[in-house]
Amino acid sequence: MALLEVKDLYKSFESLQVLRGISFSLEQGETLSVIGPSGGGKTTLLRCMNFLGLPDSGSISVNGETLFDSGSGKTLSDADIRRNRLHFGLVFQNFNLFPQYTALQNVMLAGELLAKERPDYKANKKAIHAQLEQQAKELLAQMGLSERAGHYPHQLSGGQQQRVAIARALALHPDILCFDEPTSALDPELTGEVLRVLRDLADRKTTMIIVTHEMNFARDVADRILFMDGGVVVEQGPARQLIEHPQEERTRRFLAHYSE
Repeated sequence: MALLEVKDLYKSFESLQVLRGISFSLEQGETLSVIGPSGGGKTTLLRCMNFLGLPDSGSISVNGETLFDSGSGKTLSDADIRRNRLHFGLVFQNFNLFPQYTALQNVMLAGELLAKERPDYKANKKAIHAQLEQQAKELLAQMGLSERAGHYPHQLSGGQQQRVAIARALALHPDILCFDEPTSALDPELTGEVLRVLRDLADRKTTMIIVTHEMNFARDVADRILFMDGGVVVEQGPARQLIEHPQEERTRRFLAHYSE
């Protein structure tokens, strides 16, 4: 059984149909790169999977658990949506760190908020905080940011901020880590910093979905590539095979544009 099953997702905004029957699966430990022209529905797909917006129809399952099924007749409550989001970690293009918190505090924040819902929180507050702090320090160390733990976002470079955002997403131990063009706001030197972190995560068999325009990265690091255009999956397959030998004309035109 695949870790993630997305079946026949549709999503419209008023009269504009953005997703038109998207289906794919993802195995545990697999890295999937999603490529395609701007406006093709890639970001909307990630937002639907992270429950930042509900699909109009279709289904999403993780580890055999159905998180969303338009055919079930069930309306998701706010609590359902919060619980579903825990399966996914999302890293945005523009970092979205809280400016009033240090790097360490940014990484700890979601865990602190969740811990406060535990019945044993008041009795074990210090121990829980210490555990969250230790985990956050370890994640920042993994990102190469141990010496920046006490810095605020405005004291960090763009690449450092994005690495803090990755650590924050990892802190809740999501089943699937999602990236929405994580290097698009960075200059080339800082882009390299973030891509090195993603390579390391792929080597560690972190299950990831990465929307990216970095074609060489997609070819060399992803296990599979999904090419989207016009709200549909035009082509998907093994990463190197799809990049080097695309089967569909739309895929060939898109890749030719990036090789110019």
